[in-house]
Amino acid sequence: MSDQVSPSEDQPTGLIKSTQELGAGLFLIAVALFFYWQGLDLPRGTLRALGPGMLPLALVTMLGVGGLMMVIYSMLEAGPRLERWSLRGPFFVFGGIILFALLIRTCGLVIAGPVSMIFGMLASNEFRLKEATIFSIAMTVLCILLFKTLLRLPIPVIGTLLEPFFPF
Repeated sequence: MSDQVSPSEDQPTGLIKSTQELGAGLFLIAVALFFYWQGLDLPRGTLRALGPGMLPLALVTMLGVGGLMMVIYSMLEAGPRLERWSLRGPFFVFGGIILFALLIRTCGLVIAGPVSMIFGMLASNEFRLKEATIFSIAMTVLCILLFKTLLRLPIPVIGTLLEPFFPF
């Protein structure tokens, strides 16, 4: 009798032991390379006089190194297999961002904030309308206080579509 255990379905064999870690690491490396390429034209400057390209370079370097570490980890430790992707999350999150961009000028922050947040929260399987509404209204009030009142940024609170109804 030998002491070796035969590989089962749960124990991956071969070089890659965690396809989920490998996929995530390769994705992070691809994102880092893309944004590195996009920032090539920015002057980096020196460590004494930082240029506008130094921070993006540092961030994509850290992102790429993190991705490389995940790829190496996928070869060392057994982990979960790569599962089928759901498009529900990205659809609702990116949809919320697009909704905000479309509504901010015409309806203002009072409408664009809650609508985009509630739409983005639909990405979760645990979505509850009452909780989402309360949270989005509270966050919108905080955003108005922070960006309009404290920081005095030119963000439209009441958009052009609502100005006739609220002339103040």
